[in-house]
Amino acid sequence: MNWLKKVMAGRYGGDQLSIVLLVFSILLTLIGQLVKIPLISFIGYIPLGISIFRMFSKDISKRRMENYKFAMFVSPVYSWFKKTENRFKDRKTHRYFKCPNCNSKLRLPKGKGKITITCPKCNTKFNKRT
Repeated sequence: MNWLKKVMAGRYGGDQLSIVLLVFSILLTLIGQLVKIPLISFIGYIPLGISIFRMFSKDISKRRMENYKFAMFVSPVYSWFKKTENRFKDRKTHRYFKCPNCNSKLRLPKGKGKITITCPKCNTKFNKRT
């Protein structure tokens, strides 16, 4: 293990973008093998090469910026999945409504009957059954 530390000293290493590139490479290679199209398998090696290049790169600031841009690109998708997961977990205890004025999402407990809801952002009042 000491030799690996010596090799990786001063190098960037792995990050989220490198992992996504590795997974993408594996998927392309598997699809190429299953469909029996060697061109797809060959194209699957391109993300693998990019990922290895990024891991062994000594230009750390450039690799960090690439990973930051990737994170900014993926964050809306990740955020949507987390919101959907939270709504799924709360489905038995809470209901979600949209404010008719500002379209903000409001989370209310179930089983309260017909209530008047006041939006905390725009102070619009509307009636809903929970």
